[in-house]
Amino acid sequence: GEAANGLEAIEMAQRFRPRVIVMDMSMPELDGVQATIEILKKVPDAGILILSMYGEEGYVRNALEAGARGYILKSAIELDLTVAVREVSEGKQHLGPGVNPPSAKRADDNYDRLTNREKQVLQLIAQGHSNKEIAGLLSLSVNTVSVHRANLMEALNIHRTADLVRYAMKKGLVTPS
Repeated sequence: GEAANGLEAIEMAQRFRPRVIVMDMSMPELDGVQATIEILKKVPDAGILILSMYGEEGYVRNALEAGARGYILKSAIELDLTVAVREVSEGKQHLGPGVNPPSAKRADDNYDRLTNREKQVLQLIAQGHSNKEIAGLLSLSVNTVSVHRANLMEALNIHRTADLVRYAMKKGLVTPS
């Protein structure tokens, strides 16, 4: 099956429980990374292969930390998709050609201390959604979204929405349009 957005991908993964899921990094509502986190909570044995236009280390790290087993570039899909799906289905990790593997050393960043929900809220803020829209998408109250926004701004020491958007882009949570 094919999902139109991250939320639909989660529903389909639960319904069909596939061994391998090829997931686009850039999807509406929830991107591939956040959808991966949610899918693996519900279908922990699914092998997720991220498909992206971006091979930079930050994007790859986010996908792998979310639990994806593979990451390939859209530009290499004809060359690499079959091998990638086979390796992911066998439980192996696969990083396609042109993908920069994350380095072991990492700067200390409070991003890791954010909850998954705060990360989702950050991503949706960066995509331009209002608190009310985020509340609807995540089935939360507007007040709860406001609390998540305040908590993540405090944790990241960022106090303006524009700076949150820049931060999210730097972390690879949203792609420039």
